[in-house]
Amino acid sequence: MKQLEIEFKTLLSEQDYLRLCAYYQLTADDFYTQTNVYFDTPTNDLRHKKCGLRIRQYTTKGEITLKTPQAVGLLETTDRLTLEETMDSLAKKQLPEGAVTKELRQLGIDPNQLQVLTSLTTKRAEFAIPEGLLALDESWYNQQHDYELELEVNDAHLGKVAFDVYLTTHQLPYKFAENKIVRATK
Repeated sequence: MKQLEIEFKTLLSEQDYLRLCAYYQLTADDFYTQTNVYFDTPTNDLRHKKCGLRIRQYTTKGEITLKTPQAVGLLETTDRLTLEETMDSLAKKQLPEGAVTKELRQLGIDPNQLQVLTSLTTKRAEFAIPEGLLALDESWYNQQHDYELELEVNDAHLGKVAFDVYLTTHQLPYKFAENKIVRATK
């Protein structure tokens, strides 16, 4: 499956995160946990191409996603996995054949050369609002803990305007948020 991802994000303080959770009346049932395990080659071929590769494990399933830069946004190539396939791939540190491995080869990257970089666990609430798909994340990685707001949109220009209005409306300061893979591998 291929999909264009256009998103705007900001890091949040714990106080702003909790304030947004209260504003949307979120309960524990509104959140789910996901763990991302990030991969690259020993020579960081994916990083040099500004790409990211992860296996994401949910409670009952998983997926492999390769993100490649586009003129606007990131192209996500995703293979869905059962929980058993996810666990097997993580145990072997090897990707099953599919759209992602095909795309890696087209990028000149041998899937057999991949190694695990690190992992990041996120507790996420995700829901539609008029501006787009909103995600509130609390993440843990490498003795770090942070909070983030992401707004996924269909149009980059309109989305940027909506994001800025959202921040102003909710009195949120903008704090640059690198992609999770970048934060987790620093």
